[in-house]
Amino acid sequence: MKLKKCIFIVLVILFATAFFTYSQDNDYPTIDNSVFDNPQRPAAIFDHDTHNELAELEEDCAHCHHVYQGNILVKDESSEDTACNECHALEPTAENSVPLRRAFHQQCKKCHFERAKGPVLCAECHVKIIE
Repeated sequence: MKLKKCIFIVLVILFATAFFTYSQDNDYPTIDNSVFDNPQRPAAIFDHDTHNELAELEEDCAHCHHVYQGNILVKDESSEDTACNECHALEPTAENSVPLRRAFHQQCKKCHFERAKGPVLCAECHVKIIE
């Protein structure tokens, strides 16, 4: 139990350090939310390389960048060169019942809950930057 707490504290410190490092440069790596007409929150702060390193996902792009044919997940197939909104529309469609906002939240939060680490609350990803 103490090991899990230590790992959690180290991850929080790493994320905080990364956030403050980026905040000094006023150059925040974010998820592209330009497809949303009226975003309710700022774009989620997300550094792809740091995330993958901490999550130990360097070799498994398909873990997040999935490909489906119909309702079947295509194993070992990656959509990393395709924008999420090319498959996920803002609203559910006949071709894809998972809208974009829900796709982001399900993909990220599901993994974070399963691994019991990573942000899961709105303001932990959607940080308001005060300049």
